[in-house]
Amino acid sequence: MFKLHLFKTLLACGIPAGSVFFATTAVAQNTSELGVSVGGAVYRGEIAPSYQFRNNRPAVTAFYRKDITNPVTLRGGLTYGMLRADDINQKGNNDAPLPLPAYRQAGLKGGLLEASAVIEYNFFDYHDRKDKIHFTPYVFVGIAGFYANTRVSTANASLAGIIDRSGSMLGFAIPAGVGIKYAISPRWNIGAEVGARKTFTDNIDHLSTKNTRLNASSERDLLVNRHTQDWYFYNGISLSYTFYKIRCPEGQ
Repeated sequence: MFKLHLFKTLLACGIPAGSVFFATTAVAQNTSELGVSVGGAVYRGEIAPSYQFRNNRPAVTAFYRKDITNPVTLRGGLTYGMLRADDINQKGNNDAPLPLPAYRQAGLKGGLLEASAVIEYNFFDYHDRKDKIHFTPYVFVGIAGFYANTRVSTANASLAGIIDRSGSMLGFAIPAGVGIKYAISPRWNIGAEVGARKTFTDNIDHLSTKNTRLNASSERDLLVNRHTQDWYFYNGISLSYTFYKIRCPEGQ
């Protein structure tokens, strides 16, 4: 008799507990977001060897985010940003001009279109309205393909025939970065993100050892750095709308 009552008690308690578990899992696995982000794109390469905030140019992203588990999210995005950099912005100690940029006097203008797929890791469940914490920091990493269309030119007339060039290219990159999300309501979220894109090319700015106009070793050593590749960055703020789809546990 005791065993029978114990079994009934465990069964009665187990069914609600199991229902809560599956409901939480279902919500986590069937929550998605559609949103947009606006911010800035930054190029880093021969004309800007380090990240320079002044090189931020307008950029916009449309994205779709799908929660796989409470902490893990998949995100696909499409980003367009403008690129700009000038040798004149490279300064040494006490803002003194650097010899190479002062001689090269090159500038870059153009745009870049990126399609990306990343995995996000969220440290908190910001969609859980029963929790007092409705925000989460996150990190992300993934893969991206991009199309860049740029023009590089120089104010040094003696180098115009060597440097001046425009064109487009396709490439791959590894996006990685950090961000924060905040659920301002059950449906609406805001966020902020900064991320870098590691490319596998040195030719976004057309200043690379593969450029046929720089085939002479003296020109190559003078104008480009053969040991680095180009990068680009994106930072922005976002607004997204959450969709919920709750499924009944299997077998119910």
